[in-house]
Amino acid sequence: MKVVVLGAGIIGISTAWYLLEQGHEVTVVDRQPDAALETSFANGAQISVSFCEPWANAGAPFKVAKWLLRDDSPLLFRPSLDPKQWIWGLSFLTQCTNAAFERNVEQLVQLGRYSHESLKALVSQTGIEYERLERGILHFFSSQADFEAGAAGAEIMRRHGVDRRVLGRDEVLKIEPALVAFGRNIHGGTFTPSDESGDAKVFTQKLAQLCQQRGATFLYEHDILQLSRSGQQVDAVQIADVRSGKKRELRADAFVAAMGSFTPALVKPLGEFLNIYPAKGYSATLKLKKPEQASVVSLLDDTRKIAISRLGDSIRIAGTAELCGFDSDLSRPTSRTRCEALVKRYEELFPGVADLSEANYWTGLRPSTPTNIPYIGRSKKAANLWLNAGHGTLGWTHGAGSGHALAELMAGRRPPMEFNFYGSGL
Repeated sequence: MKVVVLGAGIIGISTAWYLLEQGHEVTVVDRQPDAALETSFANGAQISVSFCEPWANAGAPFKVAKWLLRDDSPLLFRPSLDPKQWIWGLSFLTQCTNAAFERNVEQLVQLGRYSHESLKALVSQTGIEYERLERGILHFFSSQADFEAGAAGAEIMRRHGVDRRVLGRDEVLKIEPALVAFGRNIHGGTFTPSDESGDAKVFTQKLAQLCQQRGATFLYEHDILQLSRSGQQVDAVQIADVRSGKKRELRADAFVAAMGSFTPALVKPLGEFLNIYPAKGYSATLKLKKPEQASVVSLLDDTRKIAISRLGDSIRIAGTAELCGFDSDLSRPTSRTRCEALVKRYEELFPGVADLSEANYWTGLRPSTPTNIPYIGRSKKAANLWLNAGHGTLGWTHGAGSGHALAELMAGRRPPMEFNFYGSGL
């Protein structure tokens, strides 16, 4: 088939790769000048198959209420008059039960395992290098109560076949000795040895280059305006050159919408409703002054809900979420507070290790669903339109598998996992 993939983040590029593997003619469209320059650009760098819990759980509403007035809180909800925000928020509350949590965890674990296997096979096949570290993910706790809650969470994940080990303080420090300066504040941790980390932007851009070498056409710096439907099919997508404003139509046999938080607006005129809302995430990337004293194992700091990952001679600190619409501004007071909190926390954990004078701050709109489960499958409104969006904070974790799974669905095959694909009929 001739397929147009809309979006050149980790999800879109992974989808393009697997479609090329099946012999399709692929065109990728994105408004940026290269792949992975929006939400995939500077995320937490973790492939966190075993740390995939959905945000919605029985305790979440109380935590959100407690954090409501704190600019540096892990999850900040800024109420607005946007009906999409309220629809999303109310749906989120329906998922804050133990039964829903267990159901959603099972889905995320299934997709995560499939995706990790897909990623490992893809890396073996291509030899892509992207600062990959297969050292696991270590989650540490700064209070006894949080540690006990983390141990209970580990037990839930073990019921779903996840190898998450509960550790005492000394075991935490043995796995990551660089935490020694903060050691007296650590009450314990959990560790998932099969998880890993790496630079999502580097990986995605290198995979895009390989796609191009295999014959894919890339139309960078083109806005995606609208889909045109004829009967039960999408027959074209209208795009516009960012520089000249010149519009044109692309026709194809099939279309894939992989535009992250912007996917719902694209498909809404067709009558398709996707409950995806942007969660503004932040990161800081710092050069290391003392690389030998920096952490190597990818970390999760439970107190601040942040991820810390080593990327060569740099460190990436990422996390927090702000539900404030499509605002991607880093200059607002709240944004500055949240960015500075990341760097301040790193200095508390690893004093004097990083160069704080040139912090590279970033923000991205993570396309979040109330369940944290993405939409992967065929549109309910157009038979040749396929959806791959809504991955939230797990786009890097689920990227390869989501692309692989969608290509399989488009070929009429059901991927070998227990996952509720959207509208696919398989």
